[in-house]
Amino acid sequence: MPLQAQAEEEKPEGFVEGASLDVLARNFYVNRNQLLPGVRDNREWGQGFIGRFESGFTQGSVGFGLDAYAMLGLKLDGGGGTAGSSILPINSPGKEGYDYGKAPDDFSSAGASIKVRAFDTVLRAGDLFLSNPVIAGGESRMLPQTFRGFSLTNNSIDNLMLEAGQASFTKPYNQSGHRRIDTFYGSLADDRDSRHLNWAGAAWTPLEGLSSNLYASELKDIWNQYYFDLDYTWQLDDLVSLNPGLHYYHTQDTGDALLGHIDNNTYSLHFTVTVGYHAITAVYQRVNGNTPFDYINQGDSVFLDNSQIYSDFNGPNERSWKLKYDYDFAGVGVPGLTTSVSYSKGELDLTKVDPAGTGYGHWYSEDGKNARHWERDLDLAYTVQESTLKDLTLRLRWAAHRGSQGYSAVDNDVDEYRVIVEYPVNIF
Repeated sequence: MPLQAQAEEEKPEGFVEGASLDVLARNFYVNRNQLLPGVRDNREWGQGFIGRFESGFTQGSVGFGLDAYAMLGLKLDGGGGTAGSSILPINSPGKEGYDYGKAPDDFSSAGASIKVRAFDTVLRAGDLFLSNPVIAGGESRMLPQTFRGFSLTNNSIDNLMLEAGQASFTKPYNQSGHRRIDTFYGSLADDRDSRHLNWAGAAWTPLEGLSSNLYASELKDIWNQYYFDLDYTWQLDDLVSLNPGLHYYHTQDTGDALLGHIDNNTYSLHFTVTVGYHAITAVYQRVNGNTPFDYINQGDSVFLDNSQIYSDFNGPNERSWKLKYDYDFAGVGVPGLTTSVSYSKGELDLTKVDPAGTGYGHWYSEDGKNARHWERDLDLAYTVQESTLKDLTLRLRWAAHRGSQGYSAVDNDVDEYRVIVEYPVNIF
């Protein structure tokens, strides 16, 4: 069918008629018990509110709209010396400068983006919520991360979504203002930030149960990053399914190479067997390269199967394994209650890291020839199914991480607890 005919059949809903306003109240507590002598513990508790307005599109062959958001974070606990878990800003200005470890009482931000729709293509420009394998805003803390730039999405072909865009600034999840985009693990001089990140990609679902993504990005003067995944769920019968999958990243330095030489190939393989309300997953993950697999700071663009609560198991030359068990308590008459427990183990070689490297020299460890670490994770969540509190979710998360002597320069030994309560409200 011609695109013009498709556009005529899709009667736009209208700017006001298609508008929505949602508010998410998120209460977040983190207690990170640092087990290494001399390292301070992190304990923070906050209440966040995220309001998102999305308009419809105006009538006509070209429609216009507006999206906007406002966020507020309130400190409930996080006094001097205990902040630093990234729930709240890490410090606040005082009469004599900055008091490291004392979070401010509140922080907030707001933004908006305009959007234009023509046929099956939508352009957005302004403050964006992004989620794809090469640039995904962090959602694992009290408030989400946003980016400032523009994006294009197209859905002209059935089962195929195309997108591209550019982002120049980010608002981290524990700050009010914007800053240049940087990376999670690389160390850059203050005056040598990347100017922007460009990306393009496609998401394809050709068959029921089969999906694939292909993406490419350029973090200006730092890296070119490429991503591919393939995931298939084979439903054997009403109770049993098999789910193999692959995630693969290739990262290569580019331009001025502000983080130095990068030539990194990282992949993970998973295989899940689901029987009724039970699921068991086995994972193998591998990093080939003398730098860690790196991604956008505070973001969630680490689409790897062994990215856990505390560690991503993505160090230089790292091999890791995971075994995970999931259970849905609907099987015993408690719908909405789910749990998962997992154990991950990794081994890496930190002696091959260039100690004088521009961005990753701090990963070098003389004792890191056969560095090892492991992590145990437990996740328990309940979502209210009925009553006035319908959709309220309580989540309890626990992680224990331990590493060998050669690994201690990378991550600490910790026991971490998180309590998260979320309540979504649709205003209209």
